[in-house]
Amino acid sequence: MSKFDDLTESWTRNAAQRRSRRGFLARLAGVLTATAAAPLLPIDRSGRANAAEPPSQVPSEVPSEVPTMGASDGPSDDPSDCEYWRYCGIDGYLCNCCGGGPALCPPGTTASATAWVGSCMNPADGLTYLIAYNDCCGTGDCSRCECWRNEGQTPIYSPQRNNDIIWCFGAPTMLYNCSIARVIGRAG
Repeated sequence: MSKFDDLTESWTRNAAQRRSRRGFLARLAGVLTATAAAPLLPIDRSGRANAAEPPSQVPSEVPSEVPTMGASDGPSDDPSDCEYWRYCGIDGYLCNCCGGGPALCPPGTTASATAWVGSCMNPADGLTYLIAYNDCCGTGDCSRCECWRNEGQTPIYSPQRNNDIIWCFGAPTMLYNCSIARVIGRAG
Protein backbone atom coordinates (compact mmCIF):
# COMPACT_ATOMS: atom_id res chain seq x y z
CA MET A 1 0.00 0.00 0.00
CA SER A 2 1.04 3.53 -0.54
CA LYS A 3 1.74 5.94 2.29
CA PHE A 4 -1.44 7.93 1.46
CA ASP A 5 -3.56 4.78 1.79
CA ASP A 6 -1.94 3.98 5.12
CA LEU A 7 -2.63 7.48 6.48
CA THR A 8 -6.22 7.41 5.29
CA GLU A 9 -6.83 3.99 6.83
CA SER A 10 -5.24 5.04 10.11
CA TRP A 11 -7.26 8.26 10.29
CA THR A 12 -10.51 6.48 9.43
CA ARG A 13 -9.96 3.76 12.08
CA ASN A 14 -9.10 6.34 14.77
CA ALA A 15 -12.17 8.43 13.90
CA ALA A 16 -14.40 5.35 13.98
CA GLN A 17 -13.13 4.42 17.45
CA ARG A 18 -13.62 7.95 18.88
CA ARG A 19 -16.90 9.04 17.29
CA SER A 20 -20.29 7.42 16.87
CA ARG A 21 -22.02 7.05 13.53
CA ARG A 22 -25.02 9.03 14.79
CA GLY A 23 -22.83 11.95 15.84
CA PHE A 24 -21.10 11.93 12.47
CA LEU A 25 -24.42 11.83 10.62
CA ALA A 26 -25.84 14.62 12.82
CA ARG A 27 -22.84 16.88 12.08
CA LEU A 28 -22.98 16.03 8.38
CA ALA A 29 -26.72 16.84 8.29
CA GLY A 30 -26.08 20.16 10.03
CA VAL A 31 -23.39 21.13 7.53
CA LEU A 32 -25.57 20.14 4.57
CA THR A 33 -28.58 22.04 5.96
CA ALA A 34 -26.54 25.18 6.62
CA THR A 35 -25.02 24.99 3.14
CA ALA A 36 -28.44 24.61 1.52
CA ALA A 37 -30.00 27.43 3.60
CA ALA A 38 -27.21 29.98 3.03
CA PRO A 39 -28.65 31.31 -0.28
CA LEU A 40 -31.97 32.01 1.49
CA LEU A 41 -30.45 34.54 3.89
CA PRO A 42 -31.35 38.19 3.18
CA ILE A 43 -28.49 40.15 1.70
CA ASP A 44 -28.56 43.92 1.23
CA ARG A 45 -27.05 44.54 -2.19
CA SER A 46 -27.88 48.26 -2.33
CA GLY A 47 -24.26 49.15 -1.51
CA ARG A 48 -23.09 47.47 -4.70
CA ALA A 49 -25.41 49.66 -6.78
CA ASN A 50 -24.25 52.80 -5.00
CA ALA A 51 -20.59 51.86 -5.44
CA ALA A 52 -21.05 51.48 -9.20
CA GLU A 53 -21.97 55.15 -9.61
CA PRO A 54 -19.53 57.88 -8.65
CA PRO A 55 -20.91 60.10 -5.88
CA SER A 56 -22.30 63.39 -7.09
CA GLN A 57 -22.14 66.70 -5.34
CA VAL A 58 -25.14 67.03 -3.03
CA PRO A 59 -26.15 70.64 -2.45
CA SER A 60 -25.94 71.78 1.16
CA GLU A 61 -29.55 72.89 1.01
CA VAL A 62 -32.17 70.90 -0.90
CA PRO A 63 -35.27 72.80 -1.99
CA SER A 64 -38.47 71.63 -0.31
CA GLU A 65 -40.26 71.41 -3.62
CA VAL A 66 -38.60 70.22 -6.80
CA PRO A 67 -39.77 71.73 -10.10
CA THR A 68 -42.43 69.69 -11.82
CA MET A 69 -42.86 69.10 -15.52
CA GLY A 70 -44.51 71.55 -17.84
CA ALA A 71 -48.02 71.02 -19.23
CA SER A 72 -46.67 69.84 -22.57
CA ASP A 73 -44.85 66.87 -21.01
CA GLY A 74 -47.95 64.69 -20.62
CA PRO A 75 -50.11 63.41 -17.78
CA SER A 76 -47.23 63.01 -15.29
CA ASP A 77 -47.37 66.68 -14.25
CA ASP A 78 -50.72 66.17 -12.46
CA PRO A 79 -50.25 65.24 -8.75
CA SER A 80 -53.65 63.51 -8.73
CA ASP A 81 -52.48 61.13 -11.51
CA CYS A 82 -50.84 57.87 -10.50
CA GLU A 83 -48.18 58.41 -13.20
CA TYR A 84 -46.90 61.60 -11.48
CA TRP A 85 -43.13 61.27 -11.21
CA ARG A 86 -43.00 61.29 -7.37
CA TYR A 87 -45.30 58.29 -7.13
CA CYS A 88 -42.92 55.71 -8.63
CA GLY A 89 -42.84 53.71 -5.36
CA ILE A 90 -46.21 54.54 -3.83
CA ASP A 91 -48.78 51.96 -2.79
CA GLY A 92 -52.15 53.22 -1.60
CA TYR A 93 -54.56 56.10 -2.10
CA LEU A 94 -53.19 59.50 -3.16
CA CYS A 95 -53.72 62.20 -0.52
CA ASN A 96 -54.00 64.76 -3.31
CA CYS A 97 -57.46 63.31 -4.09
CA CYS A 98 -58.46 63.09 -0.42
CA GLY A 99 -58.22 66.75 0.62
CA GLY A 100 -54.46 66.92 1.07
CA GLY A 101 -51.60 67.35 -1.36
CA PRO A 102 -48.73 65.32 -2.77
CA ALA A 103 -46.77 66.08 0.44
CA LEU A 104 -49.60 67.18 2.78
CA CYS A 105 -51.97 64.97 4.77
CA PRO A 106 -55.71 65.76 4.64
CA PRO A 107 -57.34 67.49 7.63
CA GLY A 108 -58.11 65.08 10.47
CA THR A 109 -55.17 62.81 9.67
CA THR A 110 -51.59 62.68 10.91
CA ALA A 111 -48.51 61.71 8.93
CA SER A 112 -46.86 58.59 10.31
CA ALA A 113 -43.51 59.02 11.98
CA THR A 114 -42.10 56.22 9.83
CA ALA A 115 -41.87 55.97 6.05
CA TRP A 116 -40.62 53.79 3.24
CA VAL A 117 -38.13 55.38 0.91
CA GLY A 118 -37.79 55.25 -2.84
CA SER A 119 -35.95 57.12 -5.56
CA CYS A 120 -37.72 58.58 -8.58
CA MET A 121 -36.41 60.41 -11.61
CA ASN A 122 -37.95 63.81 -12.34
CA PRO A 123 -38.28 64.02 -16.14
CA ALA A 124 -38.25 67.84 -15.97
CA ASP A 125 -34.59 68.01 -14.94
CA GLY A 126 -33.44 64.39 -15.47
CA LEU A 127 -32.29 64.09 -11.83
CA THR A 128 -33.20 61.35 -9.38
CA TYR A 129 -34.63 62.33 -6.00
CA LEU A 130 -35.16 60.47 -2.74
CA ILE A 131 -38.85 60.29 -1.91
CA ALA A 132 -40.22 59.51 1.57
CA TYR A 133 -43.64 57.88 1.40
CA ASN A 134 -45.63 58.44 4.60
CA ASP A 135 -49.07 57.06 5.34
CA CYS A 136 -51.60 59.57 6.65
CA CYS A 137 -53.44 57.99 9.55
CA GLY A 138 -56.44 58.82 11.69
CA THR A 139 -59.55 58.16 9.62
CA GLY A 140 -60.66 55.27 7.42
CA ASP A 141 -59.59 54.68 3.82
CA CYS A 142 -60.06 57.63 1.48
CA SER A 143 -60.77 55.09 -1.30
CA ARG A 144 -60.06 57.56 -4.12
CA CYS A 145 -57.17 57.67 -6.59
CA GLU A 146 -55.76 54.20 -6.03
CA CYS A 147 -52.11 54.04 -7.00
CA TRP A 148 -50.33 50.70 -6.70
CA ARG A 149 -46.87 51.24 -8.17
CA ASN A 150 -44.13 48.95 -6.96
CA GLU A 151 -40.94 50.22 -8.60
CA GLY A 152 -38.01 49.31 -6.36
CA GLN A 153 -40.11 47.37 -3.84
CA THR A 154 -38.17 44.76 -1.93
CA PRO A 155 -39.26 41.68 0.04
CA ILE A 156 -40.49 42.13 3.59
CA TYR A 157 -37.05 41.30 5.07
CA SER A 158 -36.05 44.84 4.08
CA PRO A 159 -39.13 46.67 5.44
CA GLN A 160 -37.78 50.21 5.05
CA ARG A 161 -38.13 49.78 1.28
CA ASN A 162 -41.36 47.80 1.24
CA ASN A 163 -44.64 49.54 0.52
CA ASP A 164 -47.03 46.70 1.46
CA ILE A 165 -46.92 47.54 5.16
CA ILE A 166 -49.37 49.96 6.82
CA TRP A 167 -46.84 52.58 7.97
CA CYS A 168 -48.95 54.20 10.73
CA PHE A 169 -46.34 53.41 13.40
CA GLY A 170 -45.99 56.36 15.77
CA ALA A 171 -49.29 57.93 14.68
CA PRO A 172 -52.15 58.30 17.20
CA THR A 173 -54.08 55.54 15.42
CA MET A 174 -53.32 52.73 12.96
CA LEU A 175 -56.29 53.66 10.70
CA TYR A 176 -54.88 54.22 7.20
CA ASN A 177 -56.30 57.04 5.06
CA CYS A 178 -53.91 57.84 2.19
CA SER A 179 -50.21 58.21 1.31
CA ILE A 180 -48.02 61.24 0.60
CA ALA A 181 -44.74 61.53 -1.30
CA ARG A 182 -42.26 64.03 0.16
CA VAL A 183 -39.07 64.95 -1.69
CA ILE A 184 -36.26 64.64 0.88
CA GLY A 185 -33.23 65.27 -1.32
CA ARG A 186 -31.30 64.34 -4.42
CA ALA A 187 -30.17 60.76 -4.78
CA GLY A 188 -26.44 60.70 -4.95
